[in-house]
Amino acid sequence: MNSIAPIHKNSESWKPLRDKFMGWQCRVRQIAMRENLGRPDDAIAPYAYSEVTSESLGQIVTVICKLQAHSKTPELQHIFRHTNDPAERRDKALQLLSETYYQKHREFSDMLVATFTPNSYVAKALEKAGKCNLEFNAYGHRFKLKCKVTKLGSSHPNYQATWWHNILFNPNLNPDILILGFEPDWKSSAIHTGIYATGAGEA
Repeated sequence: MNSIAPIHKNSESWKPLRDKFMGWQCRVRQIAMRENLGRPDDAIAPYAYSEVTSESLGQIVTVICKLQAHSKTPELQHIFRHTNDPAERRDKALQLLSETYYQKHREFSDMLVATFTPNSYVAKALEKAGKCNLEFNAYGHRFKLKCKVTKLGSSHPNYQATWWHNILFNPNLNPDILILGFEPDWKSSAIHTGIYATGAGEA
């Protein structure tokens, strides 16, 4: 019987959940880069829900960022500055991100990051609440993450990583975008227990 398995707050059993989720995220993102030209799917775009009212705020497209010790932001910047051709930028980004970029999940911060237009209702609601639930459901995996939401300043490493990542795929990226960080509370999060699908479902 399938069920949602909560993480016990008085133990360190949340660590395997974090590793499972991050390993899965790296796997599905590598597949997206190799097989789908980087286009996001449900494994990358969770549904966001208000933690207070349970109102659905729709899907948000997320990015995961390397820890500073493993940062590839300079490489992303180099790709952008090397050419003015958007197609060449995208091709070079796909090459970088589809090779070994996502091979080691422990090289990544567990903060999920998303961009929003400057006047986004969803972004303003999330920032005001300061917390939300993100629900991922794809490839036989289902995660419910309780997250702290913060607006990232332009000097934050994850802001920079997200900006340079996204502009390689979207040459019309608004320079005034809002970038929010979603930090999971792993002790209060949950994983769906059941039979997982093969392929991208394996982490």
